[in-house]
Amino acid sequence: MCGTISLDSPDQNALCVRMQGDERVRGQAGLLSERRGSYPFIDFRLLNTTAPSGEIGTKKKVKRLLSFQRYFHASRLLRGIVPQASLHLLDEDYLGQARHMLSKVGTWNFDIFLFDRLTNGNSLVTLLCHLFNLHGLIHHFQLDMVKLHRFLVMIQEDYHSQNPYHNAVHAADVTQAMHCYLKEPKLAHYLTPLDIMLGLMAAAAHDVDHPGVNQPFLIKTKHHLASLYQNVSVLENHHWRSTIGMLRESGLLAHLPVEMIQDVEQQLGSLILATDINRQNEFLTRMKAHSDNRDLSLEDANHRHFILQIALKCADICNPCRVWEMSKQWSEKVCEEFYRQGDLEHRLHLEISPLCNQQKDSIPSIQIGFMSFIVEPLFVEWSRFTENTPLTITMMNNLRKNKGTWRGLLLKQHSNSEDNAAQTNEDKIRTSLEVDHS
Repeated sequence: MCGTISLDSPDQNALCVRMQGDERVRGQAGLLSERRGSYPFIDFRLLNTTAPSGEIGTKKKVKRLLSFQRYFHASRLLRGIVPQASLHLLDEDYLGQARHMLSKVGTWNFDIFLFDRLTNGNSLVTLLCHLFNLHGLIHHFQLDMVKLHRFLVMIQEDYHSQNPYHNAVHAADVTQAMHCYLKEPKLAHYLTPLDIMLGLMAAAAHDVDHPGVNQPFLIKTKHHLASLYQNVSVLENHHWRSTIGMLRESGLLAHLPVEMIQDVEQQLGSLILATDINRQNEFLTRMKAHSDNRDLSLEDANHRHFILQIALKCADICNPCRVWEMSKQWSEKVCEEFYRQGDLEHRLHLEISPLCNQQKDSIPSIQIGFMSFIVEPLFVEWSRFTENTPLTITMMNNLRKNKGTWRGLLLKQHSNSEDNAAQTNEDKIRTSLEVDHS
């Protein structure tokens, strides 16, 4: 399928967004909201085919790869047809276990991988429906359950399941962590229903439509999203605009005052854009200043919003603070995604990005660096803010233990490498002596 695709819109300021090379769809104007499926054109067939370079697969295979197929899936939702939730096809025992897990959704050892299996891959939708109800958001904002479900399905479906890390399970994990942080005593007392809804919604959608490669890759391949957002917070801007597009498509907030809807959309953007790792020092410096000056006033809406930004940043990178069994899985998944990008860059004859070279960047070394320079500084400041609650103490203990475990594995790797090198030298000497003796 090729050429251009356009949707008639009465809005003269409608924005055309590229899809899959030269294909385009026309989205709503205003906040530059994008149609779902406008994720970057990255030909992952390069990683999964033994065909000669440049050879195109079957038409059927190519069709499956087209993001436009995702648009047609979305259009069914817009016509009001809600897909049959596969959750209801599960065995009653699985449903019972999932319900039991939801009763403990506020505990830090919540196993999102198990929950995703129990819900047959619907962890994000199931979790959000439960949390919206638990926090009283459905009643407070008079939300329509059909529209809420439609919106959450759109969000979940627009995560790429083929991504090892940036997928709907990661979004569900971040959302569960955000729920835990929203319950922290120092913060919970001041939160309004709007704060809670924004926090949960931003957590669920913060990586929606992630292509599985980072911003530098999009910039050096001159992708249209990099041009659209002028190389600044490219992915985060795309996640936000995509979320706004789905929010409007679902009509979830259509019954609320226009001013409130605009405020929600802007605050969602501010929260999601805060997850840009390139802005880490900006937020860390501001957080340190507030802690040093003791001038945070959570009665102030702006200060509450800033803490929500910090909470979302913590939730987004909290994997090293989980128990080892879950933390290790996340570490392996994110590194697999890095390595996939590195392999793609190699096949495209591009310089391999930092941390993406499987031959040089080991999982332990990547994780130790990540914990030391990104995770620890942020969570130290979060600990100061929460004043060392039981949750914070648990997270920091897990972080120290996990870092120690990775260091042990790194030492073991080095030891094995030295042993292999010594063995290789020994073999060379033996061969040389045998040759000389003969």
